[in-house]
Parts: sequence; C-alpha cells; structure tokens
Amino acid sequence: MLQEKLLQRFLRYVAVPSQSDAPVQTVPSSEGQRNLAELLKQDLAELGLVDLEISEYSVLTGKLPAHLPEGCTKEVPAVGWCAHLDTIDINMSPEIHPQVVKNYQGGDVCLNAEKGIYIRTAEHPELDKYVGQDIVFTDGTSVLGADNKAAIANIMVALETLLTEGRYHGDIYVAFVPDEEIGLRGSKKLDFSKFPVKFAYTIDCCEQGEVVYQTFNAGTAIVKIKGVSAHPMSAKGVLINPTLLAVDLVNMFDRTQTPECTEGTEGYIWTKSITSNDTYATVTLDIRDHNKKRYEERKAEIAENTKKLQAMYPRAEVTCTITDTYGNIADAVTDDNKYCIDYIYTAMDKLGIEPKTLAMRGGTDGSFISTKGILTPNYFTGGHNFHSNCEFLPLGAMEKSCLLTLELIDLIYNK
Repeated sequence: MLQEKLLQRFLRYVAVPSQSDAPVQTVPSSEGQRNLAELLKQDLAELGLVDLEISEYSVLTGKLPAHLPEGCTKEVPAVGWCAHLDTIDINMSPEIHPQVVKNYQGGDVCLNAEKGIYIRTAEHPELDKYVGQDIVFTDGTSVLGADNKAAIANIMVALETLLTEGRYHGDIYVAFVPDEEIGLRGSKKLDFSKFPVKFAYTIDCCEQGEVVYQTFNAGTAIVKIKGVSAHPMSAKGVLINPTLLAVDLVNMFDRTQTPECTEGTEGYIWTKSITSNDTYATVTLDIRDHNKKRYEERKAEIAENTKKLQAMYPRAEVTCTITDTYGNIADAVTDDNKYCIDYIYTAMDKLGIEPKTLAMRGGTDGSFISTKGILTPNYFTGGHNFHSNCEFLPLGAMEKSCLLTLELIDLIYNK
C-alpha cells in the first residue's frame, strides 16, 4: 500500500516539467518550478497543513501543527524537511515519461525500443540488487526526476500517513525550494522565519542506506580578461590575445587537482569553461574541498594566479571575483546538535537498513541551511544514476526511505 501511494505521488510530480535553467539569473529560473510549487501547495492544503505560502521566489513553506496526547506537556522540538523542485538540465527532454517494470527479473532493460536505448547490467551492475522489485525507469530521453521528486513524494506520503494513522508528533515544517541544481539558489531565498525549526533533514542522495553529513565547501571564481585587439598586419607588439591569457591562467593550476584525478574527500579546482573573442575572455572555475582550510587555500591560489597573470601582461586588464556557494554540513555539527544525525542511525537500525555514510562530492540544500544554524543532514531517496537517462528508482528502496522519515518523526516525538 505504501509503495503504491509513493508511486502515485511520484508520477504526479514528475508529470510537471521543472528543469532549472542555469543561464537565467532570476529565481525560480523556470516557470515549471512555480507550477510544481502551486500543485504542492494544493496537495498540502488538502492534507491540512497551515501557513502555506509560495514566495516571489517560488519557495513553498508550510506547517503541520503538532498532534500530541491530550494533556501532554512534553516539549517536542520543531523539525523541518526540505526538498527541491527542480530537475537537472542536461540537454535532454524536459518532459519525463516514466515506465514501471513490475517484478524486475534481471538483465538489460529496453528503455526505448524506437530509439534503441537500453540500460545494460554490464554498465549498471547495481540493477542486480533489485531483482524481484518494481522499478521505475525513464524512457531513455530524459532524466527520471527522482532527484528530487522521490523526496517530494516521500515527504507528502509521510505527512499523509501521520494524519490517516493519527500518529503523535511535534510541529513539522516543510520547505520546497527551486534551483538546487544550479547553486542552491532556492534555499538561499528561504525565509527562515517561516522555517523555525530546531534541525532539519533533506532527502537528496542515492541508494538505500546512504547518509550524508559531510559535503564540499564550494565556490566559483570568475576571471575576466580584457586584451588588446589588433589586425594581424600590425599586431606585433600590440596584440594581447585574451584567449591565450586564459590558457596561461589555466596552465598555472595543478592538473592532478581536478575532478577527474581526485576522489573521496580530495578537493579540486575545475576549469568549467573558457569563453573568448578577440578582446575579452572569461574563465569560470569551480572550487571544491571538504576541508575548510584547504578550500580557503584554493581560493587564495586562484587570486594569486590572477595577480601573476596581470603582472605577466601589464597592458591587459585581469579581474577575479570569487563567490562562496555553500559550506560543509560537518562544519555545523556540534556536541549539542549532533543528536539529529544520531536519530538517522537509530531509525535505520530499527528498520534493518544498513547505513552507508558518505562524504558527498557535492552539496545539498542542507549545505546552505546548516550555515544558518539549522543542522540539516541528508539521507537516501533510493534512486540510482541521478543526472542521466539511466536514472532509476526501485520502489522497495523508496519505501524504506519513507519509512525512515516516519521513524524519525516517531523518534523525535518519543525522546
């Protein structure tokens, strides 16, 4: 029954296209995210949540008031759940056409016979774990959107279960935010007066059992170079080619400190793009490190290399702007708040879920929310292969995630 409810909710929400659009600087970056927020507001109202509001940034917040036994005087902390509205834009169709394979029996799966698209076990052996389960796949032309609509369905079904079963709980707040995939822009627009919680959770990582309370410190550097244009017939001693200066800058960095050469908690500087013409060049660099000190050192390295480039070409104009994107959740953990992480492991133990603790090579909305004094660890949706057309969602793992949400609510009430 729970799986069926989760599937129905999931299919309802993935039917609303909501890709974020990185070049768009407004929040939300796409109208589809506002449409999804409106749909969720309607669904939450039907469940009886109060204080429902969609901000100008399409941040949807609401509250499920506490349900406590008559005469109960115990203090139950307010807790929040956060999920993001957007799906990733990877130059595939924004329209999602999911398909459910019932009682998967192993082997390759044809996602799209017309286009000859398959997900093959030779490339995705993780499929073998789910023989006998119902699994939701894409049709090969898009991502599935389990990142993060599996989490949205999870939260909605958990709220519905609390109400239909009359379970006791404290105040529960929800926040559905846009544009997580393009720099956590939505969570940065969250009005925290409408999310007054002691701690919170995101549900935004992969396979069953995954727990995340360590993420990258993340930032972006934009280096702008103005050269000197000249016709080739009179360029000697005059031309300053900004494209070559951009290449000189990139070559100053250690080629072993890049995403393709690092793993685990190793950080990097990633040259995301170089755009240029005969007068201007722009170099975009992503900075990542789990260690705050090393992260700051990487930022300083970029600033120093920019100065070196300017000194090498004094007739050029070289500027560098570095912006912090999010922080490491672990830096917000203290002896006084780590109990909300402990709850995850206690709940998993009760449910027989084997924990798989990850130092995420990325971030979640909790990476920003945690910097605001609200520790926000993350746990699994149950999905696999996010950000690709091979994304799939085993319903058994999704059910475990929802059961974990409910178990957490019970633990928080009973402590």
